Amino acid sequence: MKARIPKGMGGGPQNMNAMIRQAQKLQEDMAALQEDLNSREYDVAAGGGMVEVKITGTKEILEIKVKPEIVDPDDIETLEDILVAAVNEAIKRVDETNTAEMDKLTAASGMPNIPGMF
Repeated sequence: MKARIPKGMGGGPQNMNAMIRQAQKLQEDMAALQEDLNSREYDVAAGGGMVEVKITGTKEILEIKVKPEIVDPDDIETLEDILVAAVNEAIKRVDETNTAEMDKLTAASGMPNIPGMF
């Protein structure tokens, strides 16, 4: 028994081929964007600018700068807390930027954003 699909539903092989081409183009665009995102560098400050972290798009810490006036030998815990906050903020910035850029790409493509699809 043949299934009868109403006109306008399914679209036939041409529509399927167009969707496959669109998905392949989206994958190529996403790979190029991911390469660009990975090559970016971010500068993030914490503790009122007392600590600066430079991080790549692949979340590799390149540099941490600490202003001398924040270094108090009697209060190392504060410095440690600020360092942790700076690194966490840097990672968060990379993640948020990557997500926003990928969301823009998928929205512009007209393809639905299905988590884990690409």
